[in-house]
Amino acid sequence: MVAVVRSLMVLLLAQVLLEGATGLIPEVGRRKYSESGKQTPEQSESFLNEFELRLLNMFGLRRRPTPSKQAVVPQYMLDLYRMHSANGDHSTKRPKSMGKHADRAASKANTIRSFHHEEAMEALASLKGKTTQQFYFNLTSIPDEELITSAELRIYRDQVMGAAALNTNSKNSSTSDSGPAGGFHRINIFEIFGAPATHGGEPLVRLLDTRLVQDSLSRWESFDVSPAVSQWTSGKGHNHGFMVEVLHPEEGEKNGEHAQRRSRHVRVSRSLHQDQDSWPQARPLLVTYGHDGRGDSVLHTREKRQAALRKQRRKQQHKASCKRHALYVDFSDVGWNEWIVAPPGYHAFYCHGECPFPLADHLNSTNHAIVQTLVNSVNSNIPRACCVPTDLSPISLLYLDEYEKVILKNYQDMVVEGCGCR
Repeated sequence: MVAVVRSLMVLLLAQVLLEGATGLIPEVGRRKYSESGKQTPEQSESFLNEFELRLLNMFGLRRRPTPSKQAVVPQYMLDLYRMHSANGDHSTKRPKSMGKHADRAASKANTIRSFHHEEAMEALASLKGKTTQQFYFNLTSIPDEELITSAELRIYRDQVMGAAALNTNSKNSSTSDSGPAGGFHRINIFEIFGAPATHGGEPLVRLLDTRLVQDSLSRWESFDVSPAVSQWTSGKGHNHGFMVEVLHPEEGEKNGEHAQRRSRHVRVSRSLHQDQDSWPQARPLLVTYGHDGRGDSVLHTREKRQAALRKQRRKQQHKASCKRHALYVDFSDVGWNEWIVAPPGYHAFYCHGECPFPLADHLNSTNHAIVQTLVNSVNSNIPRACCVPTDLSPISLLYLDEYEKVILKNYQDMVVEGCGCR
């Protein structure tokens, strides 16, 4: 009775999780299993739904992602994937937009998530000499078991046309020892704690990071916001968002129009962004680095995979029955290419072959397998040892989750590196 109730609960939970969305198991596979006659239709459906739940749990999903055509994959996440993925080009150099902070953070994380801000909740204010904007990132899709070890806020800034001429007229900085021609402004990043005591005043904030930047350059700027995000995701603080403050110290009251032009220089709001076509890729981006307690970090994935490949190359290929065979998993074959951004597939391999008596040294057998094979030689009722994977390595996947958030995650035991008789 308990088993029946449990099966019904699993079936009901699966139906709830998969409601309104196509499952992870391809329809062809579901139909073939259901028509195999191994179980009753009810048992088949229950078993398939349990297996579907296992697939969802493996990816950390609640339902199959069905991203819209408007979903945006940040270029930064693609760069991270190419740098740290075992499936990517290992000769890829670190992009100039990527600081050392990303490498340090990735060395402790097996999950990297990206978030665009909620544009409907932004608040913009432009005062003399400075521009401030409050904006919010929805982080509720981060699982409770994921520990956030680091977070960076990335903001893109354009070169201010004529900045050098402006600065030459005001401070004659082209001959200054402080740096190359061009003005400077400061970007401050604050955590917002809540509304002020007096209505209409500035919010309660604390400074997280600050940087003095040059007007004559176009580039992404990265700010460390780890203290705030760690507090929010651990439940020790409430997420009220960030405030970005852009200061123009060299601008006086008479140069208000120049201050406004320099406000447009920092792309923190669509209203300040003139090129609407490039806005999806120029939006502020929050990147979190976390670990769910499963396996190695994204950075160590590449190192472990390369070590396994070197080991495989050194190992001589024997003509023994039990060995590794080619198997390429194409995500389009199972319909996962709609939400997996990269890679399009990967070489998984598989183990197959006989484990004959006597077992040779190169079959990488356990003592138990050797004894079992010996007994099989005199008693055929005892099966031979099986050809199974003995060494597995991870891969990294870049994908869109059910909330259209872009995630770079490390998955353990995905590639067969060695086979043996066990």
